Amino acid sequence: MPRRTARPPHRLPKLFILDTNVLMHDPTSLFRFEENDIFLPMKTLEELDHNKKGISDVARNARQATRMLDEIISRREDGIATGIALAEASHGLASGRLLLQTEAVSADLHGGLASERADNQILAVVVHLQRTYPERAVILVSKDINMRIKAHVLGVQAQDYFNDRVLEDIDLLYRGMQALPPDFWETQTHGLESWTQENRTRYRIRGALCAKLLINEFVYLDTPEPFSAIVREISGNCAVLETLIDYTHPKHNVWGITARNREQNFALNLLMDPEIDFVSLLGQAGTGKTLLTLAAGLTQVLDEKRYQEIIMTRATVSVGEDIGFLPGTEEEKMAPWMGALEDNLEVLSHTGTTGGDWGRAATQDLIRNRIKIKSLNFMRGRTFLNKFLIIDEAQNLTPKQMKTLITRAGPGAKVVCMGNIAQIDTPYLTEGSSGLTFAVDRFKGWAHAGHVTLQRGERSRLADYAAEML
Repeated sequence: MPRRTARPPHRLPKLFILDTNVLMHDPTSLFRFEENDIFLPMKTLEELDHNKKGISDVARNARQATRMLDEIISRREDGIATGIALAEASHGLASGRLLLQTEAVSADLHGGLASERADNQILAVVVHLQRTYPERAVILVSKDINMRIKAHVLGVQAQDYFNDRVLEDIDLLYRGMQALPPDFWETQTHGLESWTQENRTRYRIRGALCAKLLINEFVYLDTPEPFSAIVREISGNCAVLETLIDYTHPKHNVWGITARNREQNFALNLLMDPEIDFVSLLGQAGTGKTLLTLAAGLTQVLDEKRYQEIIMTRATVSVGEDIGFLPGTEEEKMAPWMGALEDNLEVLSHTGTTGGDWGRAATQDLIRNRIKIKSLNFMRGRTFLNKFLIIDEAQNLTPKQMKTLITRAGPGAKVVCMGNIAQIDTPYLTEGSSGLTFAVDRFKGWAHAGHVTLQRGERSRLADYAAEML
């Protein structure tokens, strides 16, 4: 075990003991504790070794964490028992030290805890450190809720790993729109400029409000004469607003689909804008995310020839028990996961189709030939040129997986991510650490990205009531 150091109490850093699942969730967690020290029990190292085999994300992270530990240890100047400085290995991100267990600790815990279990052996080390360093804050960091509960029972401080969270409070997540004050036009009377550009009206506004706006954010007024626009430019206390295409009107329908509410109109304005390369759509079930995205994709692929084809993928995380291996090709294996695609294609293939059954059949064949279903497992290393890439159920992706997918976009490609962060099925992912939350937060304010949070369900009155009451 490391030697105790006699430093003034007010200068003693905290001592964080990392559970194995923290390293397997985020290998860079070694460098996320700033000036505080990190302690790794021997059982943590053994579990890393046990989980390093395979091609899963957990195995990949275990291997990365092992390589990082090897690099840190190889840089040590003193013995392992005194701790290894993290400043050089972390490139200045962390100034604490890495401590490793160098001697055995007796697992003398509560009578009901079996000493042979890995979690209990780690807890025994934490209890021992707490007794060894009574003057320091000794804290266990674990993603395992039961592990944290047992730690509290033993009188040990324990907390979740928070550094992977994009936002502490999900209510602060960027919504992509904001309401203008009711007296907006009155306050903008002096110095308001307006002109027409590409058949759209633009307004240059001034004032403190501009500092709260972001590029490609939607603004609206709930007045007897409703007004909605998108922010196109921001410069100091000036901003340029541009009016929208009204996709609620039948003459502006997209593959026969019209927007049924304000948020759907905002979404279609982003989906149909050739200058927007990345679109993220959030919303509960029935808000129209998939239908609007497919309608916009088909219009731009088949009618406007802006993209060559639609590529659709999603995270294959089961809600219930896994049904086992699936036969067939890549697309056939993905078919059971693409029920939402089939349901929406059925709606779109019947929209505005003439010529009876033969016409509908021909339309369905034409549509399906332009839609490719791909698995996430084979995305690494690919580049999509002039493609309309749809990532469904993106809330089940980690930030690293989201980065891998979005960086597949080549010249002329458009990426649409959609999901519902209230329906996360991936272990260790929360609303604050989901890859979808990560993408929404990181892309806000970029000139070629836009986001909309859809709020009103348009599926049926039964679905709306169920979503609210259940």
